[in-house]
Amino acid sequence: MSFSIDPHAPEPIVRRDFLKKLALASSAAWMAGAPQIVRGSGFKHPAAKADACILLWMAGGMAAPETFDPKRYAPYSQGMPVDTVLSTFPSIDTAVDNIKISSGLKRIASIMDRGTLIRSAVQPDLGSILHSRHQYHWHTGYVPPQTVACPHLGSWIARVLGPRNDIMPPFINIGQRLEGIGEQEELKAFTTAGFFGSEYGPMNLPFPEQAAQSVRPPEGMTGARFANRNRLFRQLVDKNPNREYASDYQQESLLRSMDNAYRLLSSKEREAFDIEREPQEVRDAYDTGRFGRGCLLARRLVENGARFVEVTTEYVPFLHWDTHAAGHSTTDRMHKEIDRPIAQLILDLEERGLLDRTLVIVASEFSRDAIMEGKPGSNANDQAAHKGDFITEEKHYGLHRHFTGGSSVALFGGGVKKGYLYGKTADERPLVAIENPVSVTDLHATIMTAMGISPKTEFSVEGRPFYVTEDGKGTPVTDIFA
Repeated sequence: MSFSIDPHAPEPIVRRDFLKKLALASSAAWMAGAPQIVRGSGFKHPAAKADACILLWMAGGMAAPETFDPKRYAPYSQGMPVDTVLSTFPSIDTAVDNIKISSGLKRIASIMDRGTLIRSAVQPDLGSILHSRHQYHWHTGYVPPQTVACPHLGSWIARVLGPRNDIMPPFINIGQRLEGIGEQEELKAFTTAGFFGSEYGPMNLPFPEQAAQSVRPPEGMTGARFANRNRLFRQLVDKNPNREYASDYQQESLLRSMDNAYRLLSSKEREAFDIEREPQEVRDAYDTGRFGRGCLLARRLVENGARFVEVTTEYVPFLHWDTHAAGHSTTDRMHKEIDRPIAQLILDLEERGLLDRTLVIVASEFSRDAIMEGKPGSNANDQAAHKGDFITEEKHYGLHRHFTGGSSVALFGGGVKKGYLYGKTADERPLVAIENPVSVTDLHATIMTAMGISPKTEFSVEGRPFYVTEDGKGTPVTDIFA
């Protein structure tokens, strides 16, 4: 099945220019020499509160009023005014007295006493509010396009901290196809180690149930033949170095990544990739679909020494959290997909004594609103399918427009407070953050601080300074830490 680019997106020239500049940045990264960490620039790494990080990425724009920040509920009725719609689900109680979330998330509600809920995350209004631009910004900390290929958050963590287990890939990305879907080139632009080199890039596992196959030698190939093939490949590379198309550092990084892959395929750790090794009742507890199976795989990988794992509901235009149409019914389906596995993951990590040292993040590129694109004062193009003032069909009942003025991020483990609520959005439209707004830069600083990385960490790339948070100015939200 193939998917097309969003026809409601801003004019094509914006997308073409975006991709052209990203391609140039990627080419420059491939030719760049070794990035050098800058010492003596005044930063000191904080004590790590977490050793591993799992990012549960709600790709496509998860509406906060339909999940972690419910507002006034307006049930569907034919002909209802669009401006009366704030939430299309009623709120429910959670394990924390002062926190309510949306119905459909009762299992997540039961574990809210294990973490912190930020309700005041904000994103910049980038004019053309494209998923690709905001996902790039969230994952790298930099607004695209950039002249440097910016590393993914997971690559930063992998590069600065190194692996927890020398055999396990330090950065693993689960659930996102990078081929055969709309906006595949934009997704590839931030799902990369950038200038850090291939060894710090993600191991991509689009289908968690097939992950075990990705760490086995080709079918029919014996161990001796596999080892011999790797040896001959290294001899070929050593005799025919091609420095015309990449710097020495980038080529050596690629070779190290291949060496790492060879060691993994020859190790006992590869069993961590096989979710079929779990008891049937455990698989059933997680299995709400590909995302649920990805959460189970993430737990197994972290248990076996993975440093950073991202599990995504997957971004495909008009599917999953990209609710331009049929918003209510699609969100209801997404509730069912995420509720059980997210709660089970937290409980399993806790039972195994891993939650305290594993930071679990639930986040999305932006929120959604029924009538507002961007935030107050935005001149962004309206990308919703329904433009009328009244809802005449149930398929138009929901939150369809991209909203950047206030969104939610849930954090569990990793040193954060338990049962804690931080920040607030307005009770009536516009639903903007009105207390303790948290920018992407400061959210990244918070994540890095939890992982024991200074937000001011700096590398020199071809003589140019580059920071783990934009310009090294990220400020961690220390109030959320226990």
